[in-house]
Amino acid sequence: MSLEAIRARLPEYAKDLKLNLGSLASEPVLNQQQRAGTFVASAIASRNAELTAAMVAEFGAQLSPEALTAAKAAAAIMGMNNVYYRFTHLVGGDYASMPAKLRMNVMAKPGVDKVDFELWSLAVSAINGCGMCMESHEKIVLHGGLTKEQVQASVRIAAVVHATAATLDAEDAVAGEIRAAA
Repeated sequence: MSLEAIRARLPEYAKDLKLNLGSLASEPVLNQQQRAGTFVASAIASRNAELTAAMVAEFGAQLSPEALTAAKAAAAIMGMNNVYYRFTHLVGGDYASMPAKLRMNVMAKPGVDKVDFELWSLAVSAINGCGMCMESHEKIVLHGGLTKEQVQASVRIAAVVHATAATLDAEDAVAGEIRAAA
């Protein structure tokens, strides 16, 4: 499965997603590792197996083995952190001052440039809707030398990848209903 195969699977009503996937695949404001890692981490966070397999096949080859592992790790650790920190932020009270007591070792030693790992974590946090995490990761990547345009590009990738996953899920559900009714 490839990016082109995913684009071909999208229905006509999702033409904008097809176009955006194509243009973002060569987004010039991000370097190859940043762009490819954002696609991989975003696909994993979007929870669609077909899309994840396609993005890893398409963009995994553009990453070193260490960077591919780090992109996967960003999706994994943010899957945990985004839930926990969104809870502490939304509920408030004493929870925010309590120690998390969750292991997050990969954050300290991601195996790639820390700024790239933080950029991927930001994209996943955008998908997962954790405002506290988005603010934290954005601050780190800007302090690390990335521009607002690079931040925006990573979140645009996350948005389009997530919308693509939702569209593929919907199309599969409708096709399943049609098969079941036949």
